[in-house]
Amino acid sequence: MHMIGVDIGTTSTKAVIYAVDGSVQATHYVEYPLLTEGDRAEQNPDEIFEAVVSCIRNVTDRVSHDVAFISFSSAMHSLILMDEHHARLTNSITWADNRSQAYAKQLNSSEEGHDIYQRTGTPIHPMSPLTKIMWFRNEESDLFNRTAKFIGIKEYIFYQFFERYIVDYSIASATGLFNIHEMQFDEMILNKLGMERQQLSEVTDTTTVLKGIKPEIADKLGISTDTPVVIGASDGVLSNLGVDAYKPGEVAVTIGTSGAIRTVVDQPRLDREGRLFCYALTRDKWVIGGPVNNGGVVLRWIRDEFAASEIETAKRLGLDSYDVLMRIAELVPPASDGLIFHPYLTGERAPLWNADVRGSYIGLTLSHKKEHMIRAALEGVLYNLYSVFIALNVLMDEPVTELKATGGFSRSALWRQMMADIFDENLIVPESYESSCLGAVVLGQYALDLQPDFTHVTEWIGTAHEHSPQSKNVAIYREILPLYFDIAQSLTEQYTRIANFQRRVN
Repeated sequence: MHMIGVDIGTTSTKAVIYAVDGSVQATHYVEYPLLTEGDRAEQNPDEIFEAVVSCIRNVTDRVSHDVAFISFSSAMHSLILMDEHHARLTNSITWADNRSQAYAKQLNSSEEGHDIYQRTGTPIHPMSPLTKIMWFRNEESDLFNRTAKFIGIKEYIFYQFFERYIVDYSIASATGLFNIHEMQFDEMILNKLGMERQQLSEVTDTTTVLKGIKPEIADKLGISTDTPVVIGASDGVLSNLGVDAYKPGEVAVTIGTSGAIRTVVDQPRLDREGRLFCYALTRDKWVIGGPVNNGGVVLRWIRDEFAASEIETAKRLGLDSYDVLMRIAELVPPASDGLIFHPYLTGERAPLWNADVRGSYIGLTLSHKKEHMIRAALEGVLYNLYSVFIALNVLMDEPVTELKATGGFSRSALWRQMMADIFDENLIVPESYESSCLGAVVLGQYALDLQPDFTHVTEWIGTAHEHSPQSKNVAIYREILPLYFDIAQSLTEQYTRIANFQRRVN
C-alpha cells in the first residue's frame, strides 16, 4: 500500500509517495511561471492542473499504481472567477497580487476592518480574497457581475476531478470571508461585497474523503475511480503537522522564498492587534501564526547584488553559491557590528501587514564592508520572524518547548545557529523536508481511520540537526533587537511616502 501527498504550491506542484512505514518511495515536481506586471501576480490554473496530473502520474507509475489514497495540500489566498458555464473568467490571482492594497488600507483604517479580522482570523491585507473581491467589484465590475463562483486553486482542481465545488475549512478560513466561530461563510461580509452564498463553494472538514473521480481523469492519474481522495488542508497548517509541531509548546518555522512561524491550538485565538492569522487544521485544531514575505528572496537578492564575483568563482570551482555566502557572513560577529537590515524588499505581511514598507540598512559606517551587509541581511530576516514569534507567545496554550525549522535556510548551519541565538530557543531540524506533503498524508491516514491520531509522525521524520542558543550571542542580540523594532515602527509614515514616490516614478 502506498500513500500520495500532493502540495499545490505558488511556484510548483510536488507529489511524494510514501510506504506505510513513512519512507519516501518517489517524488516528482513541476514548476510553472508566476505572471507579474506591476502589482499583478497571477498563474494559469490550467497549467497548474496539468502539473498536478503530471506529478501524480509520475509517482504512481513508479509503484505499479498501488495507491491507497491521495491527500492534498495547497497554497492559500488564491482567487479565480468562474462563469455560469464553469469556464474561468480570470487566471488564478495569487497571495502576492497587490492590486487591492487601497481597499486593504481602507478596511485597516476603520473599526469595520478590526471586526472582520475578529470574525475571520484573516488579517486585512491585499493577499486575501476578501480585498481582491472588493477590487473586482469596484475596478472590474463587468467581470464581477458575470461571476457565478469565486473559488481558489484547490477548488478548481477538485472541480476538474469531481465536477463539484468544494472547499475545506482550512482554505476557507484563509479567505477573509469565513466566520471561524460559526464555521460558515460570514453573511455580513457577503452582504458588504454584494455576493450570494451560492457563489462560494460547499465547505467541508479537512478530513473529508471523496470517491468517484471522473474516469478520464483517473486514467490520466494512473488510479482507479474508487481511489479515496482526501481534500486535505492548506500548506501552512499541514507543514506544522509534517514537522511534528502540533503539540502544545511546539512551534514550526519555515523559510523558503517567503517564511512563516506557526503553532497549533485547540480553539481559535486572535491577536488584539491583528498581527497573527488563525486558520483551521481540522474542526478542533487551529493554527495561529504569521507569514512573512521576505525570506529566501532576500538571500537571493543579496547573492545577486553583493556577491556576483564570488559566486562566479564558486561556480567555476563547483561550489554551491549559498554556501559561499554563508562563509562570507561567518567573517562578521553577531549583530554585524551594529548594522541593521530591515528586510522588507517586497512589502511585508506579519507583523506589520503593510504593503508599503521598504527595505533599508541602518547604521552604516565606513568600517562596514560587504560581508557585514550580507550577514546583516541574514539576521534581518530572522529579526522579523522573531517579532512574529513574540506576538505568538502571548496566544500560546503553553510556553515554547522547541522550535522545528524547515525550508531551504535549514541547510545552513550558520543560519540555524543564528536562529537559535536570536530566538533564545533550542532548534531542531527534521530529516524530512517535504513537510506539507507529509502533513497531507498523515492527515489522510487519520481521515481514513488508518491511524487513530497524528502521533506516529514523530517516528517518521527523525532529526537532522539540533542547535542550542549560545549565551554570549544571545546577549548581543537582546541588545540590538529593540533598536530593530523601534526603527521599523518609527518609519511607518515615511514608508508610505517612499512607496508613493516609487509608484509615481515607475
